[in-house]
Amino acid sequence: MTEKQEADPGALADELREAFIGAQGESLALRDRALAVQTTAKSRDGLVAATVGARGELIRLDLDPRIYRRPDAHALAESIIGTVREARARAMEELTEVFESIAPPEQMTAHLSGDLDSVLEQLAGKQPGKDGSR
Repeated sequence: MTEKQEADPGALADELREAFIGAQGESLALRDRALAVQTTAKSRDGLVAATVGARGELIRLDLDPRIYRRPDAHALAESIIGTVREARARAMEELTEVFESIAPPEQMTAHLSGDLDSVLEQLAGKQPGKDGSR
């Protein structure tokens, strides 16, 4: 605390208010960046393309008409599932990067993947792997 702040509590209050408003603006910008995340993945054969949003929801699915040349419903289903999973993994990576300034990547990954054990360990202050576990 500076001498001026000690002499003028109003100056400290103004400084704290400005800091809060700045942090609030930064958090809104992070939220907007996170909500804008969309990733697309293509299957190995290039016949399936899947786009997912920030929450991993399927936004778009493109199937190349060549899938009908070899009708195999099971193979097509597996290709779609794998492609959507890849797009979701990429979205998680992007979200982890968006929040890197406020949360460690391991913590964000645990939160985004729903790894409750890791999240609880982190909240309790334990580091996974230090005692030989996880």
